[in-house]
Amino acid sequence: MATVPASFPHLKAFDGGSSLTKSVDFTKVSFARGPKRVRKPHTHLSVARNPNSGSDTVELEPASDGSPLLVPRQKYCESIHKTVRRKTRTVMVGNVALGSDHPIRIQTMTTSDTKDVAKTVEEVMRIADKGADIVRITVQGRKEADACFEIKNSLVQKNYNIPLVADIHFAPAVALRVAECFDKIRVNPGNFADRRAQFEKLEYTEDDYQKELEHIEKVFTPLVEKCKQYGRAMRIGTNHGSLSDRIMSYYGDSPRGMVESAFEFARICRKLDYHNFVFSMKASNPVVMVQAYRLLVAEMYVQGWDYPLHLGVTEAGEGEDGRMKSAIGIGTLLMDGLGDTIRVSLTEPPEEEIDPCRRLANLGTIAASHQIGVTPFEEKHRHYFDFQRRSGQLPLQKEGEEVDYRGVLHRDGSVLMSVSLDKLKAPELLYRSLAAKLVVGMPFKDLATVDSILLKELPPVEDADARLALKRLVDISMGIVTPLSEQLTKPLPHAIVLVNLKELSSGAHKLLPEGTRLAITLRGDEAYEELEILKSVADNVIMVLHNLPYGGERDSRVHAGRRLFEYLEENGFNFPVIHHLEFPEKMHRDDLVITAGSNVGALLVDGLGDGILLEAPDQDFEFLRDTSFNLLQGCRMRNTKTEYVSCPSCGRTLFDLQEVSAQIREKTSHLPGVSIAIMGCIVNGPGEMADADFGYVGGAPGKIDLYVGKTVVQRGIEMEKATDALIQLIKDHGRWVDPPVEE
Repeated sequence: MATVPASFPHLKAFDGGSSLTKSVDFTKVSFARGPKRVRKPHTHLSVARNPNSGSDTVELEPASDGSPLLVPRQKYCESIHKTVRRKTRTVMVGNVALGSDHPIRIQTMTTSDTKDVAKTVEEVMRIADKGADIVRITVQGRKEADACFEIKNSLVQKNYNIPLVADIHFAPAVALRVAECFDKIRVNPGNFADRRAQFEKLEYTEDDYQKELEHIEKVFTPLVEKCKQYGRAMRIGTNHGSLSDRIMSYYGDSPRGMVESAFEFARICRKLDYHNFVFSMKASNPVVMVQAYRLLVAEMYVQGWDYPLHLGVTEAGEGEDGRMKSAIGIGTLLMDGLGDTIRVSLTEPPEEEIDPCRRLANLGTIAASHQIGVTPFEEKHRHYFDFQRRSGQLPLQKEGEEVDYRGVLHRDGSVLMSVSLDKLKAPELLYRSLAAKLVVGMPFKDLATVDSILLKELPPVEDADARLALKRLVDISMGIVTPLSEQLTKPLPHAIVLVNLKELSSGAHKLLPEGTRLAITLRGDEAYEELEILKSVADNVIMVLHNLPYGGERDSRVHAGRRLFEYLEENGFNFPVIHHLEFPEKMHRDDLVITAGSNVGALLVDGLGDGILLEAPDQDFEFLRDTSFNLLQGCRMRNTKTEYVSCPSCGRTLFDLQEVSAQIREKTSHLPGVSIAIMGCIVNGPGEMADADFGYVGGAPGKIDLYVGKTVVQRGIEMEKATDALIQLIKDHGRWVDPPVEE
């Protein structure tokens, strides 16, 4: 750990060829890339001034064992064992108050051409009628800025006073103009004063860097003064994909770079005594997004700052994919009490974003109002700021075993499904519903086949057909998990027996044949003394099912999970842990997706968990299966289908995004491991496609540019030919396979 007295105002520190410390107002940590002139490694030190902390030093420590990333030894939320909303100041956006003393505000963004005043006004009214608190409108040029005055006046005349936010990129003069009529200005620190990133590794001396900061201050100051004059709010909204070359040369394309990019602008606001602003740290990758917000808040705690947060996963996509990604990112932060306004970005009409947004806000509000959680515990093993997966020990084959247990769990994340006795009456339909390949009626595991099943009731011993159907699953290394009571009365060869702590304590499991493989179901909030019995059966435990029953008013699956993993790590147990959620009847599908994404995603983004088992009595089997795989893929674990980075559309979009997105998905959805970005324009930079292998981007009206990674390889393709050109590009890079032929 490194500590630095806060009284050395110009201390410079390097980190293994990574970075210069450029400002004492920010707790500097290590970064992914930096000036080439740095030659030898040094211990990274850091300075932070915090007038509210009462401490003369800021302590830094590695984010995880061996990690080059140094982070503040500092909290990133109010409590690690319960949901407590982070205390913030109030920021006024028109007549709407943002901050911890107010409801979590929900918002969206128009998709119409801002110059089309009538259409934009109609869209804003539609959004307001759906219940949004705030609406953002893209303002890319002078004509759009002029139209904003008409939009505002028309809405006021129609008695719509919903606050309007101007979305600004590359255009300081436009921001100054629109600040005279809109209630809030969103600036992107990556491109407000810097040129568009060219993804070049530039070399900066300290003087070079300081001159660029002075340039930013010169360009940004007039807008801050205008916002003060008119009482406007501001969002300093960093996007992972549009960091400047200057930031990336020092910090890499990283959460740390995102935070520093925003802090450069925040320091200017504070210098000018302007505080009516909020932060956002958006990324299309929920894991990166969560890390960036945590780093941001950790730094604000160090500084004693209390600015509100706008949460969002950008380019989330459409349908359940988009809702799941948003639930993982936004829901994870809400469970930690972070977030004051949210947007769910979907490739759908903007009013369709409001309902899932409200569901997420309600989830966060209820969690914070009840302060859901567990008994306080010491947390020493979870990694807040960089992803380190805790991989449970996959099943090993034991000598003398007649079946292969090694396939009952998947190394990248497992999907388990609960199967009713009725499904065994039609084995081939069961195999198909488990996404197994069928060859002459016999099942085989495929890329996205369910790994194991939970059978709460076993078929009678004399039901030879049902037992044959199960044997064929066992033969392809699919685990059959069944309760102890069932196995004792109707034993199934090679079943994995589900037991609880009470059954272990009573010794009932000892009635099973020696060496029987066990699955243990745990709540996660048990007294640690109760868990000691795990030591007596550790050799036979193949997995743990973490199942905190649904509906306890103050129960928190997230905090109970963290507490359970802390116990397992502290005691050297490397059991795989499957997150088991049992939902009540009549639960809305969006609530199920959002709850699963928030409650399980919050653990998986921290590397805590090895799979998922969702149960909902009145939901389609295929829906639950697909939702499970979507959750694993959204948490960057198991890839079972094509990944799409799809922007939600706005006034800058150069084609019908929803229609084109549907066309591309129809022809490319069978390419697991391939990631495709579908972007209406390039305003957020190729970096927004950082996770994508290929990009389909609006370059001009009716024209498409194609990218490989961040590099444009074909420009100006006619729209009607662009999808075929994209497919050919995928083929040229050896990533194409023909769609599977149905039997």
